[in-house]
Amino acid sequence: MSSSAEVAPVATLPDAHVAPSDELSREPKRKGGIGITIVLTLVALLWLSPLVLLVTTALRPLSDFVANGALSWPQEWTLQNFADAWGVGNFATTYRNSLFLLILKVPLGVLISAMLAFALAKLRLRFGTAIMFAVFLGLTIPIYITIVPVFVLLRSFGAIDSIPGLVGPYLAFGIPFEVLVLQSFFRQLPDELIEAAKMDGAGPWRIFFTLILPLSTPALVTVFILDAVATWNEFLFALILLSSDANKTIPVGLLNFQGQFSNNNTGLAAGILIAVVPILIAYIFLQRWIVGGLTAGATKG
Repeated sequence: MSSSAEVAPVATLPDAHVAPSDELSREPKRKGGIGITIVLTLVALLWLSPLVLLVTTALRPLSDFVANGALSWPQEWTLQNFADAWGVGNFATTYRNSLFLLILKVPLGVLISAMLAFALAKLRLRFGTAIMFAVFLGLTIPIYITIVPVFVLLRSFGAIDSIPGLVGPYLAFGIPFEVLVLQSFFRQLPDELIEAAKMDGAGPWRIFFTLILPLSTPALVTVFILDAVATWNEFLFALILLSSDANKTIPVGLLNFQGQFSNNNTGLAAGILIAVVPILIAYIFLQRWIVGGLTAGATKG
């Protein structure tokens, strides 16, 4: 027996092949990228075409519209259509009424919805499931079947033909959707924050106003914007419940163009632009809040 132990031969490993850096950084090409881009571009142009047609019609004289057709590019440009439409549509009054209704109803609706959503999402309510079911049931009720009951009810209260009289029906049909969005967001807030606030002596009201609301800014801004757009554009209740010109909102005021502008398509287009431009501008600048608020409660994190 030898004094030194024999060492078994070490098997040689094949040389590892190291890929070049350009191969590592190279990503597989996605098939159909150019085709998808072209299709999406065409769809975007299709969706934008009515707005472009509306703008060009409002900025051209009626004679040019009649002579060359609606789909032709204007040969002349004018802003007189807007001045004429402002007077016919009585926009000085309808803008004031719509703005007053928006300021009166939207903050109140968002506050009530936030309180109800917080209670359903974070508080232990005895009949919480039944309350949630009753609230969400409002999403399934068509507005058309409530016209007569709402009219009779408001007439008994003497609230017909008044801007504040619209607040009740608008709240009834706006709150269910707002609660749906907000309670989904509130459920994602950590319960540990609320428990810590309770240990510091904070009650439900203080927790709601000093903790929950500041953390829920994206969702609150989202429902505020969506509710403002819905309130600004609502037509049916305003048409049924408002009768005098002094109380009409913008959608109802557009009916003034019937008769006066029955053949003046350029004037009607200018009136529609006057009605929708404020909301359109607000939506363009605040759309990131809408997307962020709707998706914030979709995942935990």
